[in-house]
Amino acid sequence: MASSLSEKEPISAPTTPVSAPTIVADTTVKIPASATSDSGEDPLAHLTPEEAAIVRRQLDIPEVKLTYFTLFRYATTNDKILIVCACIASIIAGAVMPLMTVVFGELAGVFQDFALGTITPAHMQSEVNRFTIYFIYMAIGEFVMVYFETVAFIYCGEHMGQKIREQYLAAILRQNVAFFDKLGAGEITTRITADTNLIQEGISEKIGLTLTALATFFTAFIIGFIKSWKLTLILCSTVVAITLIMGVGSTFMVKYNKQSLASYAEGGTVVEEVFSSIRNTTAFSTQEKLAKMYDEHLRVAEKWGMKMKMSLAVMLGFMMCIVYLNYGLAFWQGSRFLVTGDTNLSAILTVLLAVLIGAFSLGNVAPNIQAFGTAVAAAAKIFSTIDRVSPLDPASDEGAKLPEVQGTIELRNIKHIYPSRPEVEVIKNMNVVIPAGKVTALVGASGSGKSTIIGLVERFYDPVGGQVLLDGHDISTLNLRWLRENISLVSQEPVLFGTTIYGNVCHGLIGTKYENASEEEKRDLVVKACIMSNADGFIRTLPEGYETNVGERGFLMSGGQKQRIAIARAIVSDPKILLLDEATSALDTRSEGVVQAALDAASKGRTTIVIAHRLSTIKTADNIIVMMNGEIVESGTHDALLERRAAYYNLVEAQRISAANDSAALAVGGSDDEGEIDDDEKLKLTLTRASTKGGAPVDPEDLELGNKLGRTGTAKSKSSVALANRTAEKKPQYSLWTLIKLTAGFNKTEKFYMAVGLFFSVIAGGGYPTQAVFFSKSIVALSQPPSNYGQLRKDANFWSLMYLMLALVQLLAYLCQGIAFALCSERLVRRVRDRAFRTILRQEIGYFDREENSTGALTSFLSTETTHLSGISGVTLGTLLIVSTTLIAAISVSCAVGWKLALVCTATIPILLSCGFLRFWMLLRFQQRSKKAYESSASFACEATAAIRTVASLTREQDVWDIYHAQLKAQAKKSLVSIISSSSLYAASQSLMFLCIALGFWYGGTLMKTHEYDMQKFFLVFAAIIFGAQSAGTIFSFAPDMGKARAAASELKALFDRVPEIDTWSEDGAPCESMEGAVEFRDVHFRYPTRPEQPVLRGLDLTVKPGQYVALVGPSGCGKSTTIALIERFYNPLAGGVFVDGKEISSLKINDYRKHIALVSQEPTLYQGTIRENILLGGAREEIPDEEVVAACKAANIYDFIMSLPEGFSTVCGSKGALLSGGQKQRIAIARALIRNPKILLLDEATSALDSESEKVVQAALDAAAKGRTTIAVAHRLSTIQKADVIYVFDAGRVVEAGTHSELLGKKGKYFELVNMQSLGKNE
Repeated sequence: MASSLSEKEPISAPTTPVSAPTIVADTTVKIPASATSDSGEDPLAHLTPEEAAIVRRQLDIPEVKLTYFTLFRYATTNDKILIVCACIASIIAGAVMPLMTVVFGELAGVFQDFALGTITPAHMQSEVNRFTIYFIYMAIGEFVMVYFETVAFIYCGEHMGQKIREQYLAAILRQNVAFFDKLGAGEITTRITADTNLIQEGISEKIGLTLTALATFFTAFIIGFIKSWKLTLILCSTVVAITLIMGVGSTFMVKYNKQSLASYAEGGTVVEEVFSSIRNTTAFSTQEKLAKMYDEHLRVAEKWGMKMKMSLAVMLGFMMCIVYLNYGLAFWQGSRFLVTGDTNLSAILTVLLAVLIGAFSLGNVAPNIQAFGTAVAAAAKIFSTIDRVSPLDPASDEGAKLPEVQGTIELRNIKHIYPSRPEVEVIKNMNVVIPAGKVTALVGASGSGKSTIIGLVERFYDPVGGQVLLDGHDISTLNLRWLRENISLVSQEPVLFGTTIYGNVCHGLIGTKYENASEEEKRDLVVKACIMSNADGFIRTLPEGYETNVGERGFLMSGGQKQRIAIARAIVSDPKILLLDEATSALDTRSEGVVQAALDAASKGRTTIVIAHRLSTIKTADNIIVMMNGEIVESGTHDALLERRAAYYNLVEAQRISAANDSAALAVGGSDDEGEIDDDEKLKLTLTRASTKGGAPVDPEDLELGNKLGRTGTAKSKSSVALANRTAEKKPQYSLWTLIKLTAGFNKTEKFYMAVGLFFSVIAGGGYPTQAVFFSKSIVALSQPPSNYGQLRKDANFWSLMYLMLALVQLLAYLCQGIAFALCSERLVRRVRDRAFRTILRQEIGYFDREENSTGALTSFLSTETTHLSGISGVTLGTLLIVSTTLIAAISVSCAVGWKLALVCTATIPILLSCGFLRFWMLLRFQQRSKKAYESSASFACEATAAIRTVASLTREQDVWDIYHAQLKAQAKKSLVSIISSSSLYAASQSLMFLCIALGFWYGGTLMKTHEYDMQKFFLVFAAIIFGAQSAGTIFSFAPDMGKARAAASELKALFDRVPEIDTWSEDGAPCESMEGAVEFRDVHFRYPTRPEQPVLRGLDLTVKPGQYVALVGPSGCGKSTTIALIERFYNPLAGGVFVDGKEISSLKINDYRKHIALVSQEPTLYQGTIRENILLGGAREEIPDEEVVAACKAANIYDFIMSLPEGFSTVCGSKGALLSGGQKQRIAIARALIRNPKILLLDEATSALDSESEKVVQAALDAAAKGRTTIAVAHRLSTIQKADVIYVFDAGRVVEAGTHSELLGKKGKYFELVNMQSLGKNE
C-alpha cells in the first residue's frame, strides 16, 4: 500500500525552483491561478479564514489601473521638458510635408501662366527661383526638427526604460519565494527581456512618428480645404477607403499570423523535447516518427502563413488601385469645377497631392497605436510587480535584531501549505526543538516535508499555523534580512554566480561585519573557509587559483567541486545556523566522502539541520528525526532508532547492502593495483583511502583538474595520437549563386507559380511610368485656355478613364504577384524546416555536445533562420523586378521625351531610393538596437532571479541590483553616442527629398523659359523619375532582409552538406538480422570530442557473455556512462574497438544494429502525446499489436498504474512527462525499452533519481526485465546491483576489479571500499 501511496503523491515540493521550472509551471496550471479563481471554486475553501489570508498574502498580486500616461511614472523633470519640446518638433516636422504641395501647385500655376503667355520669361524665372528657395528652407527645417525629435524621444525612452528595469529588478528581488513558485523562472526572464523592451518602444520614437503622421494628415486637409473645399470633400472618400483597407488588411494579417505562430510554437515544443533528449531519439531510431510529428505542425503553420501573406497581397493591390483611382477622380471632377470657374489648375494639383499625402500618413498611425497598446499591456504586469508589497520583504528594516544568537530553533504547532499547491497540507501540527550547536538530521521519503522545514527556518514561506522560534523569539517578529544573514544554506544543486571563485565565496560575507573589511582580511577568511570545506587543494591547482571564473568555465568544475565552493560560501561568515538540504545527493560515493568530511568539519559548534536521502551520510548526527507525510514518526540517534526496528530501520533496510561478512573490520588497506598508466595520464592515483591518517580524503577530480589545466608529458597516449590525426571541421564558404540554387531547389515544384509571379511583377513595375504619361497629359489637358473648354472636358474624361484602366490592371498585377509568391515562400519555409529538422536529427551525438548546438540554439535556428531564407526566394526577386522595371521604364521614357531634364533627374535617383529605403531601415535599426543593448544586462538579471532562493539566502539583493544598475548606466552612455549618429541618417532621409524636387523644378523651369520644353515634356519627365524613384524606395522597404537571408542560407547549406561521422541515413555496413548479445571491449581509448584534453577511457577491456547481467560501478567521471554510449555507438572510440558477437560494431549497418539494443537512462524522456504513443516510440517495427504493449507494461510493473488512470493508455503525458512522478516516468521508459524486445538492455543509473520507495518498485521492474537478455547496468547505489552475474569496478577509465558481489567483497579492494562508504551498518 505504501508504495502506491508514494507513487500517487504529487510531485514533491520542488526544493529548487531553478532546477524544476517545468514542475513549477505545471503545478500552477493545475491549480486555479490565484487564490480566488474564476471557476467559482475557491481552492482555499478548506482552510480557516486566518489560514486562507496567510496563503493569499503570499500570492496576491495587486491589480494596477494603468493608463498610457502611467508609463511615464519614472520621468524626471528634464525628461518631461525634453518630451514636450520633442512633441512640438515632431508636429512641425509633420506639417512641412503637405506645405510642399502648396509650392508644387503654385509652380505648376506659374508654368501654366507662362505657357498661356500671360507672364514674361524674366518674371517666370524669378518666381521659379523664389519657390526653389522655399524648398531648400523646408529641407533644412525638416532635417533639424526630425533630428531633434528622434534624439530626444529615444534618449528619454532609454532613460525611463532603464528606470523601469531597475525598479522591476528591485521589486523582483524583494518578493517572497511563493511568488516565484507561481511565476516560474521563465516568466520573469520574458518580462525583464521582452516586456521592458515593449514598454520602451511605446514611450520613445513611436510617439514622434505618430504625432508627425497626425500633423501631416491635418495640415494636408487644412491646405486642401483652403484651396478648394469642394474638391477636397469629394477626394476625402479615398482617405476612408485607404484607412479601411489598411485597417481590415492588418487585422487579418495579425489574426492569421497569430495562428501561424501558435501552430509553429507547438511544433517548436516537439523540437525542443526532441533535441533535449537526443540520445533517446537516436537510441530508439525514432527520427522518422518524430519528423512526421513535426511535419504535421508545419502543415498547419503553412496554411495560416499562406493566408497571412495573401492578405498582405490583397492589401497592397487595393492600395495601389485606390491611388490611381484618386488621380482619375481628381482630374475628372477638377475639370468640371475648372470649367465652372470654381477652381484653377494649381489648386487642383495641390489638393490632389495633399489628399494623397494625408491619406498615407494616416495609414502609418495604426501600427504605432498598436505599439502603445502593447506597451500598456506589458506594463500592467511589470507595474503590478513593482507595486506589490512583499509579505516577506528582505529590503525592509522592520523587525528586531537580537544582540546575541544562541541558535536554538523550535517549531511549535506548525501547519504548512505551499501557496502554489493549496490543496496539499505539507506539514501537519509539528513540534520540534533543534538544540543549539548540535547536528539534527531529517530523513523520510520524498515529499514528506523535509525541505519544507528548511524553507520555514529561512523564512521563505510563512506557515499557515504555529510559530517558528529562534532562541525563543518568533522569527516573524525579527528583521528578515538579519535573520538570513545569520543562517547559511547549502542546497542540493549549488548555484554559483558568473564571477570568480573568490567572488563567489565572498557572497557569503554580505551583511556580516566583514562585508566592508579590507581585501587582505577578506582573502584570509575566504582561504580559511575553503580549507575547511576541503576546496583549497583543488583551487590551488588551477592556473588562476581563486581568480578562476566559474561562470564561463562552470563545466571545468565537477558537481563535487561546485558543492565544496558552495559550502565554503556558507561557512565563510561563521554563521550560527547551517542548513544542509541534501548537500551530497548529486555526488557519487567518492566525491561524497570528500564533501561529507567537509560538512562534518563545518557543522562543529553550530546548529546544523541536515536533510539526506542517503542515510549513510547522517549516522553521526546528534538527533535523527524521521518524517512521513508531514508528521514526525520517530526521533533519536542512529543506533537507538535501529534498535526500535520501526520506520528508520525500514528505510535503512531499503538501502542496506548485504555485507558478506559483518565482522569485517571497517579500516581497510586497499590494494593499489592500478595497472600501468600512460605517462601523460599519471593521474597521481595515490588516493588517500578514506580511513588513513585521519586527514580528509582527496577527490580524484581535483587531481584531474590540476592535470587538465597544466600538464606536461612526453609519452603520448593512444588517444592523443588518434586526436592529433583528426582534422578540424571547417565552415565552408559559399558563393551567392550556390545559395540561390539551394533556395530555388526547394521551390522546384512551384516553377509555374514563380513564372506567374515574376511576369506580374514586371507589369506592376510598369505602373508608375505609365502614370507619369497620364499625369502630364492630364495637366496639359487642364491648362487649355477658356476658349477650348469643350475640348478640355473631353480630354479630361478620356485621361480619367485611362486612370481607371490603370488602377484595375495594377490591382490584378499586385494580387497575382502577391498570391503566387505567398504560395512559393510558405512552401519553401515548410520544406526547409522539415529538411533541416531531419538533417539535425541525422547528426551524431557529438554534434549536440557542442556549446553552439545547445537545445535552445538549435530550436531557435529552426524557427528563425528558416524564415529568413525567404529573403533570397521569389518574393525578393519579385520586389527587385518591380523596382527595376519602374526605374528602367521611367528613365527610358523620360530620355526619349526630354533627355536633358531626364539626366538631371536621374542623377537624384540614388538619393531618392536611399531615402525611401533608409526611412524604414533606420526605424527597424532603432528597435533592434534597443533589444540588443539590453541582452547582456538582462541575462545577468535572469541569472539572479533564476537562483532567487540562493540570492535570498545570501541576502545578495542589494549587491545584484548595484551590478545591474552599473551595467545599465554603461549601456545608456554607449547608446547615446549611437543615437546621435544614427538619427542624422534618419533625418536626412526625410529631408533630402525636398532638395531633389527643388533641383528638378529649377532646371525644368530654366528649360521652359527658353521654350525648349513645354509643360507636357516637363511634367512627364519630372513625374516619371521623381515620383517613380520615391515609390521604388518605399517598395524596397517591404523586401525581406537580404543580408540575413544570405547568412541563413549559408548556415543551412553547411548543415545540409554536413555528413555526420556516425550516419543514421547510411546504408553501409553488414546487415545485422539477429544477435546473440555478447559484448566485448578491446583496449578502447576514448575522449569526448568537446573535451579532448580530458581522457575518459584509457585502454578499457571488458567482456559480457550473452544473457549475463553485468554491472559497472565506480566513482563519477570514471567512464561508466561512456561505456554505455559506446555500446549504443553514439561515439566511435579513438583507438581499440567495441565488438558484439565478435563483429566490430562500426562495420555493421547502424540502424539494424540499434534495433537489438534498448536504453533506459537516468532522466527518462517522455514526449507530448499519450502513454501509448510514448511506449510505441520504442518499437523497432511498424505495426505493433496492443497485446505486446500490455505485455511490456506488465513486465515494467506499470500496467496496473496505467489502468488506474481514468483514460488508461490514452492519458496525455504533458510536456516532458511533467504530469507523472519520477518513478512512473521511469517505468514507462522501461516499457518503451522492452517493447523492442532487445537482445541487449542498457541501464544507465535507471533508479538514481528516485527515493527509496519508488526505487524498490522500479528496481523490481528492472530485475524482471533483465531476464533472458544481456543486461549492462550502471549504478551509483550499490544495493541495486548485488545480484549481478559480474560486477566490473571502473577507475580512471579502465577496469580495476571484476567478479561477483561476494568475490569482490572478499578481495577487500576498490569495491569493498565503495560498499563501506555506502553501508549503513551500526556505528562501531
